[in-house]
Amino acid sequence: MRQKELRIALICYGGISLAVYMHGVTKELWKALRASRAFWSGQEPPGGTEAVYARLLRLLEDRHGLRLRLMTDIVAGASAGGINSVLLAQAIHSGQSLDPLTELWLERADVDVLLDPDARPWSRAAKFWASPLVSYLLHRPGDAVSASVAPETREEVREKLSRLIRSRWFEPPFSGIGFSRLIREALAAMARTPDGDPLLPPGHPLDLFVTATDFSGHLEALRLHSPPLVAESEHRLTIGFRRATPATPGSELASPLELVFAARATASFPGAFPPLQVAEIDALAREDGIPWPGRDAFLWRVMPEHGRQGDLEAVALIDGSVLVNAPFADAMGVLRDRPAHREVDRRFVYIDPTPDRAPPGQRAGRDMPGFFSVIFGSLSAIPREQPIRDNLETIERQSGEMATLGAIVSALRPEVEEAVERLFGRTLFFGRPTPRRLAAWRSKAQQAAWEQSGFAYHGYAQVKFTAVVNMLAKLVFDAAPSLELGSPEPVARLLAAHFAANGLDRMSALRGGSSPQAVAFFRTHDLAFRVRRLRLLARRVTQEWEADASVTEDARDHARGAIYQALALYLELEPSASLGEAFREVAAGVFDDPGHVVDWIARARALAEVDARVDAILSEAMAAMPETLRRRVLLAYLGFPFYDTATLPLLRGEGLTEFDPIKVDRISPDDCHAIRSGGAHETLRGTEFYNFGAFFSRAYRENDYLWGRLHGAERMIDLIASAQDEKQPVPQGELAALRRTAFLAILDEEEERLTADPGLIAGIRGEVLATPGS
Repeated sequence: MRQKELRIALICYGGISLAVYMHGVTKELWKALRASRAFWSGQEPPGGTEAVYARLLRLLEDRHGLRLRLMTDIVAGASAGGINSVLLAQAIHSGQSLDPLTELWLERADVDVLLDPDARPWSRAAKFWASPLVSYLLHRPGDAVSASVAPETREEVREKLSRLIRSRWFEPPFSGIGFSRLIREALAAMARTPDGDPLLPPGHPLDLFVTATDFSGHLEALRLHSPPLVAESEHRLTIGFRRATPATPGSELASPLELVFAARATASFPGAFPPLQVAEIDALAREDGIPWPGRDAFLWRVMPEHGRQGDLEAVALIDGSVLVNAPFADAMGVLRDRPAHREVDRRFVYIDPTPDRAPPGQRAGRDMPGFFSVIFGSLSAIPREQPIRDNLETIERQSGEMATLGAIVSALRPEVEEAVERLFGRTLFFGRPTPRRLAAWRSKAQQAAWEQSGFAYHGYAQVKFTAVVNMLAKLVFDAAPSLELGSPEPVARLLAAHFAANGLDRMSALRGGSSPQAVAFFRTHDLAFRVRRLRLLARRVTQEWEADASVTEDARDHARGAIYQALALYLELEPSASLGEAFREVAAGVFDDPGHVVDWIARARALAEVDARVDAILSEAMAAMPETLRRRVLLAYLGFPFYDTATLPLLRGEGLTEFDPIKVDRISPDDCHAIRSGGAHETLRGTEFYNFGAFFSRAYRENDYLWGRLHGAERMIDLIASAQDEKQPVPQGELAALRRTAFLAILDEEEERLTADPGLIAGIRGEVLATPGS
């Protein structure tokens, strides 16, 4: 049985009130993840669309021989998409339910709820002098309500808009602390639901990123030729979280206050909500009696420059979509350290509720843009609609690098295995590794790879050396904010000079291979080499020996388990926190005594001792392997220095773990035609009144949430089916039947909840039943 992981990195765009639509889409992704978890654990899904997704997974296994696991291990969002990203990531990590959020979105995402109590007009007499103006603006021919709101909801929208306009002027009408309370309420409602298992394998990393905009900005150093150093203001801010998936349910991705901070900051739409300041979250903590022991560490982590300047309390954060509406870059930045348990089909999936903002003929009108349209367009519309072409070109380039690396490794394999065979072919007990033998064989293979690489070794050794120095400098930089450095670069230059003065000015020996000083240096500090070796071995076991009938899946599972157990010993040494609290003081003295800092890191990590533990784990696992698998593992493990010498310079010192190209998929109303064509214009109501429409009507919110679920189900079925080989696709007729079943299941499930428009469910059900080919 061929095994594959369909890994989704989800990107959620901003969209103001279309957050409700995105909640519907992310809810279907969450249900698909739950169905996959049940499928892999041999359980029956509870019903609804989860049963449909499980049926599709069984179809792929029974008919196509593909056992597929669906995973979302990277989530990023901005503005309204940032809120949905935070809540989805918490559900994935904890196993908690997203169901409680639906009623909160429908009931509480209303302008009357969001309006700050201090800003409300307490009577019709409030701002009585403004009433004629308000009435004229809302009823005159061609006004915004008449032009963009459906007739049946115009009175509701006008009434709520009147209250909004007659609220306080020249201050944000919506409550900041009220918004934070709603997000906290959402997280609390999730925590009260019965826990299921987390939706990722234990130990697998989950990354969450949301963007915000630092209104005042902070200074970042730029290095030039002349002058050598300048400072420029940076306003982009990413709030990131990373946690390894727990084995048990109910764990928090981060402190609820930190998640509220992130969601509130990213969705602080300019002019509607006040900017977020730390005092607001402190007030929420006091109000709810929630402890926040990691407060200072969190604030320093997400706003280090302000921490160094001592003005964290004064920072004002506004909507993340002002500068970064599509946070692809953050998601791409963590691809290089994902563990691969089996074949990986990596997708970047982005949710864009309004992809086509205007028909092509209307984009370039004859009239010059007016005074206010230029101002508001530059402040809001243009940044939010900026295309993602640069991001997609970067992904395409990175995919090309991955494919090239995979091709190089495949092309090298016969020659590398022959070299290892020559090196160990006559070695006694080669099929019976022990920790001591494995250590000796590793050393012998490594020296042979270096000696046989000739002139290529010089470049390889320099790339390794530079990478290790940069890694050590980053450890110091992270541990010692008191140094007030703009980047790790000054520490890296200092350490490079220190090592050169102590015999590492020459990395290679006169007769080829590594110099004794370089050998000692790499054995003491080159953690990344050890990680790359085990990850390549895991890939070989996972993907490249899958078709060998002589190796059972059980044997490969045991091999994978041992490899990842060994890999975990190295990975836990990567962060600066692993060096202990005392390292902070040591790191702060790096410019006085760099040698002391380097020696401290070497003693704290004790890589030679960890190597011995890894050798013990691997040799014990090899002893239990069938002979064919054991020999292949040995050849790959001992042959890694040959692969690394050839590939590391091509990757500029960085290793890759997912070698397969990345594919990009979009979820939007324009991509979903199974029920109704016409895109967002024909399906969504939140697009009215400049994308604020759903905040003025529950009927609109119910409509958009329902279409979000329907579109999400359609695209999830498409995405799961697309993991199958294109040469043997799932027949379209079967996919159409699955879509129809999913649509009807959603309509049945939501019929009692969505009652604001009595014709909504019945009308869409009629369309589903009338769809040809369903």
